[in-house]
Amino acid sequence: MQGKRLEIKKERLAQYYEAEERVLKGQSYRIGTRQVTRADLAAIRNGIKELEAEVAALEKRGTTGRRAARVVPLD
Repeated sequence: MQGKRLEIKKERLAQYYEAEERVLKGQSYRIGTRQVTRADLAAIRNGIKELEAEVAALEKRGTTGRRAARVVPLD
């Protein structure tokens, strides 16, 4: 399950990088006196920052080598 979540986060992060690139190349235009912007660069960069942190946490969690053990007390 954790591996699947990590892959989904990595895919979404790649999409955010692509969106950032498109916005930086000029994803807004002007018609007469009106300007249209298709995406908010600040929101994209916040999303990238959050996803990078989540991916790092998931990757770190997978390498800690922790094990769970159950203890059953006997009389």
